[in-house]
Amino acid sequence: MADAASQVLLGSGLTILSQPLMYVKVLIQVGYEPLPPTIGRNIFGRQVCQLPGLFCYAQHIASIDGKRGLFTGLTPRLCSGVLGTVVHGKVLQHYQECDKVEDLGPGNVQKEVTPSFDQVIKETTREMMARSAATLITHPFHVITLRSMVQFIGRESKYCGLYDSIVTIYREEGILGFFALAGGCPPYSPVYTSWIDCWCMLQKEAPCCCSCWACWALPPAGPWGRGRGRARPSCARPSRPHAPPPWRAHRRWR
Repeated sequence: MADAASQVLLGSGLTILSQPLMYVKVLIQVGYEPLPPTIGRNIFGRQVCQLPGLFCYAQHIASIDGKRGLFTGLTPRLCSGVLGTVVHGKVLQHYQECDKVEDLGPGNVQKEVTPSFDQVIKETTREMMARSAATLITHPFHVITLRSMVQFIGRESKYCGLYDSIVTIYREEGILGFFALAGGCPPYSPVYTSWIDCWCMLQKEAPCCCSCWACWALPPAGPWGRGRGRARPSCARPSRPHAPPPWRAHRRWR
């Protein structure tokens, strides 16, 4: 019991400390880029356009919603962590109690357990079952956490509190709304037959991703020279082709 309580307290403390960075990470993952890129250098010393870091995004959020706004979605995330830890521990405890009953031989003498490959498979299976049960129980809180964070982009206030969020999701989407994200369903997103279909569609609509280092190139310096030292995205509109050198034009008339 003491071990479970210490795990819950430790997990809750880490969750509170990491909440601002988790908030920023979620907004970046959904494509929210409110700050313009800046010129920087990569590990090879080449000048590229770089997006601001996590702390710059955190300062941007704090300038709009205050420092308290960095902890949006903390309550359902804490509930998810606490319930996940408790459910995971209870499932493993149930399996351990079953093992104690099976290991007792005739005359209440405990059998000697030797490690084997079957024992490893058994422990792995139980760990998977415990984590699956914890994920199933905590997924509704995970959905509420993400929706509470993402609504910052549109400056909405639909999912304000834990209770109000539960009532809103259940009223609009039913019980299935707690196990699916509306952003991935029509009309918010098209239906893809496979990940290949999704990839091809993304390539047609946005052939260049700002997170891909290969999408950044140096523009030519002058008609035939090399980089000027300033980076621009290679997917941007190309500049007009420069005229050929005079000596090349002269050779054409020979």
